Amino acid sequence: MSDAIVVGAGPAGSAAAIGLAHAGARTLLIERARETGDALCGGFLSWQTLMRLEALGIDRAMLGGQAVRRVRQFAGRRQSEALLPGEAMGISRRTLDMALQAAALTAGAGLERGVRASGLEHGAVLTRDGGALTAPAIFLAAGKHGFRGFARDPADWQRGDPVMGLRLRLPAHPTLDRLVGDAVELHLFDRGYAGLVRQEGGTGNLCLAVHKSRLDEAGGDPSALLHTLGHRMPHLGERLAHADWSYSVDAIGHVPYGWRAHDTAPGLFRLGDQAGVIPSLAGEGMGLALASADAAVAAWRHGGAAAAPAFQKRLAMRMTRPFALANLVWRMGENPRSAGYMTGAASLFPSLVRMISQATRIDPR
Repeated sequence: MSDAIVVGAGPAGSAAAIGLAHAGARTLLIERARETGDALCGGFLSWQTLMRLEALGIDRAMLGGQAVRRVRQFAGRRQSEALLPGEAMGISRRTLDMALQAAALTAGAGLERGVRASGLEHGAVLTRDGGALTAPAIFLAAGKHGFRGFARDPADWQRGDPVMGLRLRLPAHPTLDRLVGDAVELHLFDRGYAGLVRQEGGTGNLCLAVHKSRLDEAGGDPSALLHTLGHRMPHLGERLAHADWSYSVDAIGHVPYGWRAHDTAPGLFRLGDQAGVIPSLAGEGMGLALASADAAVAAWRHGGAAAAPAFQKRLAMRMTRPFALANLVWRMGENPRSAGYMTGAASLFPSLVRMISQATRIDPR
């Protein structure tokens, strides 16, 4: 019998499995996918997240990602650029997840693929094939996937016009190197934004958070929306000029930005996007994933399975200020008028960008 079962082998789940195995727990990590894919979200790692990865035994140099030193912002005719508080990294989720899963196996955790968890009941993980996996402690790290019985309701103002996540991979090209370089870019527009960062091999990862109403105006077609945005936003259009449109645009629906889990049952630790979904314009989901895993393992080591409710309340409390600030920046960024003011302020006061970047990181201890 396992001491702990971790549901989901993404960054939060794998990081928890590493910590649990290092603490001597018999740990089983289960993952629905049979092969590690390139998840839609999480292609940017902050300076804090890189330090957490090193603490888990992941050498940043071995990851081979793209160094990111500055943030560049576009809103209408305005643009700004500022140095980040520390060197960050652009890297594909496939590369990151594979490195963390390998580290979990090296630490002594077991990994079973192709296991689809369908629910939780009386300390057991129910699987789609009718099985049940039991352990005193369960760590739920299923990412943005909905999990039966664990609703993640968005804020009231989002319910009438929910947020969608879109992603298009851009092939490596000298023009992309020249235009983007070592920056993470934010292209702000009405009811959404696009974030662009170069990753290993020089490819570009273009992610959008956009309200459904804006996508509906493009006939519900993500490619048509991107073409429209590229036509209306010259800087974004330059970067899309060499896109390979034979690849489909990845999409995920109804992302509950701003949601947090305030409580849980004894024995159930909720991690990453199952603990809270930070608005990604200013916040960083990968930082939350690793920080929540670190805090959950620490709580388990000190109090065992019974420590889960106190851990969840403490994590939710620590997320309050970063989430509030990230939510404010996001709402300003998707309004054309305030986005222009925000970009102008960032141009005049680059230190403001660094302060916000620091203030929206998660420190759950």
